[in-house]
Amino acid sequence: MSTRQTLETDILGRSIEFEYAAHWVGYSLFLLRLVMGWTLFQGGITKVITHFDANPENDWTAAGFLMNVPDGNPLVDVWASMAGNPLIDALNMWGLTLTGLALIVGAFVRWSAFWGAIMMLFYWAAALQGGLLAGLPLAHGWVVDDHLVYAVLLFGLGAFGAGRILGVDARLEETGVVRNNRWLVYLLG
Repeated sequence: MSTRQTLETDILGRSIEFEYAAHWVGYSLFLLRLVMGWTLFQGGITKVITHFDANPENDWTAAGFLMNVPDGNPLVDVWASMAGNPLIDALNMWGLTLTGLALIVGAFVRWSAFWGAIMMLFYWAAALQGGLLAGLPLAHGWVVDDHLVYAVLLFGLGAFGAGRILGVDARLEETGVVRNNRWLVYLLG
């Protein structure tokens, strides 16, 4: 059974009010969290497995990506300076894996969504083929690509506290630790 709710908010100084079906919002947030979690987890765990493969020829590193950013990328020197850095490799593969896993189980969703969005913005910046004066072109259009879509989706999951919907965060928020340290809700949800 769908329950109609009304949301009232101010966006960019303009008062907005609209009705929504809470039932379907719950399903959509849960499914978006799972799908985004799986996307990140799969991207990370394949890197982890390849990195620790017994065959050193298969050893994954971000260097291949960082040394081959598109021509005209305004940050080409920044990306090249990161290539071959084991810390960058670890942050990339473990960041994707753990962020994805956290989203799948619904644990520390706000914290994970924030860092996932930061990763996506880095990927977006690495995909730029030119600067602001060139119209921020990307391989498949201007300004918006899949990484920017993922970053905004992750922002939404964190803003809605999607970890409370069939996730571990709902249980964590009931613990005495969280009730006594209300600042922890900014990491959960």
